[in-house]
Amino acid sequence: MGFWITWALIPVVVEILPAFFSSIWLIAQHWHKAKLNVPEKLPIISLIIPVYNSEATLFECIRSVNDSTYPSDLVQIILADNKSTDNSFAAYERAQNEFPNLNLRLIRTEQGKAKALNSAIYSSIGTYIINIDSDGILEKNALMNMVLRFEHDSELAALTGTILPQKKMIKASKKRSLKLLQRNEYFEYAQAFLSGRIIESRNNRLFTMSGAFSAFRKNDLLQTFLYNTGTIGEDTDMTFQMRDRLKNKVAICSDAIFYIEPIDSLDDLYIQRQRWQTGELEVVDKNADDLKLKSFFKGFLVRRMMLDHTFLFPKLIWSAASIILLFLGYSWVILLLSYLLIYFLYVGVSLLNYICVLLLLRGFAKERAFFRSSWWVIFTLPFYNFICSWFRLVGTLNSMTRKSSWNTVRFKQETKNLYAQFLEDIKIIKNKWR
Repeated sequence: MGFWITWALIPVVVEILPAFFSSIWLIAQHWHKAKLNVPEKLPIISLIIPVYNSEATLFECIRSVNDSTYPSDLVQIILADNKSTDNSFAAYERAQNEFPNLNLRLIRTEQGKAKALNSAIYSSIGTYIINIDSDGILEKNALMNMVLRFEHDSELAALTGTILPQKKMIKASKKRSLKLLQRNEYFEYAQAFLSGRIIESRNNRLFTMSGAFSAFRKNDLLQTFLYNTGTIGEDTDMTFQMRDRLKNKVAICSDAIFYIEPIDSLDDLYIQRQRWQTGELEVVDKNADDLKLKSFFKGFLVRRMMLDHTFLFPKLIWSAASIILLFLGYSWVILLLSYLLIYFLYVGVSLLNYICVLLLLRGFAKERAFFRSSWWVIFTLPFYNFICSWFRLVGTLNSMTRKSSWNTVRFKQETKNLYAQFLEDIKIIKNKWR
């Protein structure tokens, strides 16, 4: 009984109940949308696009800037090429020819996204500095909406945009298994940004700004140490600098959307989640001085780390341990009912987040229609999140033994290595029994 109470108590107390009350708050706060008026004079903004082997995507990214509702004569675009080995320069030349009204320039930097961003920051002239990835596309009102948030809130120092996978690419996927994976990823991103990050922003507790689309007041950005080149979590490190070191306000602009390419394989999801996990651990290790259990209720970072890292271990260990109970004579019926109970509790959380996202997407008819058509993902998302939990756990373990890097061992290769190790262990056991 103690086993089951503990196993059920952690997700209910730490995840499900907080998600329920937070969702109710979010719905109440955003039932009526406030309209921000456009000032008579808009500021100049600097848009930084780090470029690394972006030949296939860069032109469409620049086109989305050109098609933006923000006046092109007020946008400085800096392409920071950090040692591309393809013909990304051709995409830059094409953009120059087709969009002559854009203030477009390219600079050469050292390799690495953080180094590219830092070099471009010193060349920026805008009141606000915005960076986007070269393999994504801006929603036409994204820049305007983000600038208006800054202009109407003088305390804001930094904003992150809303990141969503491109629905056209998801629809075009031919493999059913890949389309299922991408639908869950889309649902996850929508909930993470249009529910999770808005709730985090409530008391200036945003854990990380998206590296794919973030914006800063230039004066505040120049007070930081700029992007940390010693970690793969440079976006999280910048968030910590803004929020904790400078005590500035960091939030999300929910109606500034940036569309990224959806995940294209389980291998890529595996590498991505390990990278995120490793980056978080590196940044927290460098910036958090007092992570103690006694600060659980007053320190949001302690709760976040326990939820994202500490509770991964018992959650996954207990999932395996509960199966072992079957071999000890435990009733499989009770075991099954317990799993179903936890599963439907998570489904309930997904449903609440689904309602919140629909509310916040009301200004984006096509995006809202696509998300509404994905209602069935409510029932598959708990399994998707469970898989991601395993990937994050592997990332935690690998960060203890491997040097952090942008890419790591792929899932298929990791599986082969695990199988080979399993066979080797079996041989050792057999030899001892002889």
